[in-house]
Amino acid sequence: MSADVTVDISEGVAVLTLNRPDHLNAYTADMGRLLSRAYRECDGDDAVRALVVTGAGRAFCVGADFSGNISPFESPADDSGFSASPIDPAAFELRKPVIAALNGHAIGIGLTIALQADIRIVAEDAKYGVVQVRRGVIPDCASHWTLTHLATLGVAAELLLTGRTFTGAEAVALGVANRALPAERVLEHAREMARDIAAHVAPMSAALCKRLLWDSAINDYTPRQVASLETQLHQRVMGTADAREGVSAFLDRRPPRFSSRLSADWRELPEP
Repeated sequence: MSADVTVDISEGVAVLTLNRPDHLNAYTADMGRLLSRAYRECDGDDAVRALVVTGAGRAFCVGADFSGNISPFESPADDSGFSASPIDPAAFELRKPVIAALNGHAIGIGLTIALQADIRIVAEDAKYGVVQVRRGVIPDCASHWTLTHLATLGVAAELLLTGRTFTGAEAVALGVANRALPAERVLEHAREMARDIAAHVAPMSAALCKRLLWDSAINDYTPRQVASLETQLHQRVMGTADAREGVSAFLDRRPPRFSSRLSADWRELPEP
């Protein structure tokens, strides 16, 4: 992986680091391609049970890179390849839990990328904001959808339409983040959470649970449709080696040794 995005895999956890600290990890198209590639590779690697996305240095990502001669908001001569959602797949489309460790400021696309993760740990005093309307463009990375589902329509309207910044502590109060900590503790807390998932959560169970969680939101399933899918997925996992191992490990008071492999055993969810 290029130096702009580094990947470190240890104890079942892949730590993906946006690595342009001299530019406060300002986003570039190359960074987006590399992050997308890292997502795909980690999702296909059975050694990876959970992912952490963070930034090098004192920021997570301060938004689009304006240091070049051409503004990233200039219309290209040929816009046929342009996408306002350049991270593909999005974090919520992966089968493995993704934790965003926002160790510092996350502005614009820096925050909207993190909004696609399953869990967000933020630095309590850092600045966060979806500021695109203040730059003459509009929010990206499906943030009109993610922010509405993470918080409320009212919170999304306020943050998207004003483009104002807010602290990590306020992000938690608004429902945008899960936990706010001192900046120096953010990454290690995210690592601890990811290691706990890697050590104690069955990979197939996590994948099915995550896919049902996000599909329910994306497709606006009714409670009865969700209940139907829960029943079908229970029938898929009950009696499997992982289900037997989970109970045995609990009764024996030992860490579980789950054997399911997403690379070989994964099947998509049925229709509700």
